[in-house]
Amino acid sequence: MLDLTPLYSGQLTLMQFAAQFTPDDLRKFTNEMIDAQLALIQDCDDADVTFQPTDPNAHDQFAQTAEELNIAWTLGHVIVHTTATAEEAAAIACELARGVPFRGGRSRVEVPWQTVTTIAQCRRRLEESRRMRLALLDAWPCEPDLHNTYQYSPQSEPRNALARFILGLKHETDHLNQIQEIVKQAQAVNR
Repeated sequence: MLDLTPLYSGQLTLMQFAAQFTPDDLRKFTNEMIDAQLALIQDCDDADVTFQPTDPNAHDQFAQTAEELNIAWTLGHVIVHTTATAEEAAAIACELARGVPFRGGRSRVEVPWQTVTTIAQCRRRLEESRRMRLALLDAWPCEPDLHNTYQYSPQSEPRNALARFILGLKHETDHLNQIQEIVKQAQAVNR
């Protein structure tokens, strides 16, 4: 799996870290990430998908309703969230790689988490996300434009296609422990 230690430790900036990778590396990391999530949920059943875990740190600044602001996320919720974020990163990265100037805004659609109630849906969502991200990498030119960058905010460093794609993988990595904890809690109650 992608070792993000140099980013987490501050040893390298995102752009420095991303510079060592190729689109083929991104394909490999995408497959490893999806496989890791599938492995975490391999023994889950439908009851585990909708199980409401305990999470004292739950806070969703982008919650759609006030009731959802501090609820702990279900397994289905985390899966649709991580895949949507990684797909957004892949879509923006594809445009940057093709030389398209960043136009601002979001390029994101998240499956309504309330509709994900079965383990089959979670697995299907992960495989669909794998297919979409790999297809977006296939749309990169043979020589991607790595000088085409944008800044998320005035304080952030510029990001190119490699960096943007890696941010999606980093976000997923940040949720792996959450998935593992949800599964652990769910199976303690449901088994």
